[in-house]
Amino acid sequence: MKQILCLAGEPWSSRLPGRTQQIVSRLRNAQILYFYPAQTPKDKSFLKKGRQVRPNITAYTLPPIRFPIPEQRRFLFQRAWKKVGLFIQSTAARRRFAEPLLWTTHPRQVHLLDKLSYSSLVYDCDQNWDELPPGWEGSLAQAADVVFAASPQLADRLSPCSANIALLPNGINLPLFDPNADRSDPLPGVTAPILGWSGTIRAELDLSPVLYAAQERPDWGFLLLGEVERENPYLRRLNQLSNVFLPGPRPAAEVPDWLYRCHVLIDLLREDQPYDDVVSPRLYEYLATGKPVVSMLWPGQVERFPDVVYNAHSPQEFVTLCAHALEEAPDFVSRRRMDQAAQAAWSRRVGEVERILTTAGLL
Repeated sequence: MKQILCLAGEPWSSRLPGRTQQIVSRLRNAQILYFYPAQTPKDKSFLKKGRQVRPNITAYTLPPIRFPIPEQRRFLFQRAWKKVGLFIQSTAARRRFAEPLLWTTHPRQVHLLDKLSYSSLVYDCDQNWDELPPGWEGSLAQAADVVFAASPQLADRLSPCSANIALLPNGINLPLFDPNADRSDPLPGVTAPILGWSGTIRAELDLSPVLYAAQERPDWGFLLLGEVERENPYLRRLNQLSNVFLPGPRPAAEVPDWLYRCHVLIDLLREDQPYDDVVSPRLYEYLATGKPVVSMLWPGQVERFPDVVYNAHSPQEFVTLCAHALEEAPDFVSRRRMDQAAQAAWSRRVGEVERILTTAGLL
């Protein structure tokens, strides 16, 4: 059985599993140690035993690093990464991991490469890391035996550093979106058409189209489903509107009930993330329902799924397209949307990962 050290960027979560968790949990015939960063500088979770999260996967919290430590402060910088490397290496030794595959997900993990024993290296890139020194990611990609990129743009950016890049877009846990499943009504008694969003409500999330639409169309209901991570400048005004619903976060298994309850699903922009071509898992989840989708785009941004998604560039156009979406004939393009989502099932994505790694002799 292949041994894998996975350096994830997020905790293992039963409520909202991320990309790395979705991938490694589907790797067959592998024994996996899943390491993720401490959540605060004072997090002592690394002192606890690892959690058996799957029969073949054990999750560990890493010792905290007080980010950001400037690379120029070389002694502190190296000491911090040495501590993390020793923790990973000693844990792997206790579990009798010998020369495993090292799965990396973040450019800063390049500082661990000379501190760990491994036989092969994978780098999975799912976003731009423009805020980090470019040499970090370049060195990591150059050292990797295989690089997975979540979009063509990311693949192009990494192409000078590696000749072994494979496209691995985001995916969807498709069984959760079974169209024949019995579903509860999370908004009983609400008769207005519901336009829904699902995801973390960050400070940078541009909610101006929702505010404009909620004020222009008080006969519509607007659902913002998800955790409020930081105070968003539009939330105070949205909370004052009776046609806006903010039920908070829900486990992944409950999200489909909320999405199927909506008449139109909406995708919004983040002001801290200028245009890129990474398709979010959220959009695949929307498509899986077959419901009409209205997405906000940056000026000049290429339309994603133009045959099955309504794409708006301003709050005014957003309202107009939402009205068109509400009038869409039943089953007009529902099957095409669902087919797009089916192509993105994580089971299919991971099957391709296994094929590539096996062909390369890494699995």
